[in-house]
Amino acid sequence: MTLRSKTPAAKPAEPASRPKPHPSGAVPPRIPAALVPAHVAIVMDGNGRWANQRGLPRTEGHRAGEAALLDVMAGAIEMGIRHVSVYAFSTENWKRSPEEVRFLMGFSRDVLRRQRDQLSEWGVRIRWSGRRPRLWQSVVKELEIAEDATRNNTVCTLNMCVNYGGRAEIADAVAAIAADVQKGRLRPGSISEKTIQKYLDEPDLPDVDLFLRTSGEQRFSNFMLWQSAYAEMVFMDTLWPDVDRRTLWEAVEIYARRDRRYGGAVDRSLENAGPAVDEDARDGAGADRLSPEA
Repeated sequence: MTLRSKTPAAKPAEPASRPKPHPSGAVPPRIPAALVPAHVAIVMDGNGRWANQRGLPRTEGHRAGEAALLDVMAGAIEMGIRHVSVYAFSTENWKRSPEEVRFLMGFSRDVLRRQRDQLSEWGVRIRWSGRRPRLWQSVVKELEIAEDATRNNTVCTLNMCVNYGGRAEIADAVAAIAADVQKGRLRPGSISEKTIQKYLDEPDLPDVDLFLRTSGEQRFSNFMLWQSAYAEMVFMDTLWPDVDRRTLWEAVEIYARRDRRYGGAVDRSLENAGPAVDEDARDGAGADRLSPEA
């Protein structure tokens, strides 16, 4: 669990503005609200490759990715997505060159400073998941300032995962649970999945519905492992700096066509043997999933 400093509550505020439309004139696809994912987790991958393809240092790819993040958040708001978690810096990223790590630390801090007010105007609440140790104090300070300044915003939540790893989050939760058992606050026999959930970095965030990774890679990379147990995985070939809200909308359309069973199943052979079934009504398919032609 990440310890937070106690700060005075921010005053409630209504969003001052809505995001501007995309320059292309594109608008969100018409998808029933019930099919819009509540929580989207994004691995913002491909910054280094984008830069190297242009003969630029990897750090320039990270710079270009800032605009992509802001536009994706605009698209999430337009689409009605309530929570977005982004993999900004992983516990494994410390293995990168000292030069790139220094850049990413300063860049994370500066992005928060530059974009905090704009995101707050849109009604975005900024939260932080990740470990405090090893992070620059200036980065921790900006994360806490952003959390405090936006804590009463309700349009959308941006969960910044900085110095975050899925395994580390679970390990920290288990260690905290063990400490509370030792202190007599918990009984071992009472520990359940709900108990572990309460000890995660942001326990009140809903499970991930849509897990989106850019750049063509197809793996979790230790991101939101607990929360993504039943997430729908969508992998896009687009490199992160080339991503905008339209990429997100395409991923949501793919998600909306998926049949989410959560371990359940329907024996179609039994259906075929029984009375005729309205195809639109069966399993709620017509109401709950988009058809490929939608």
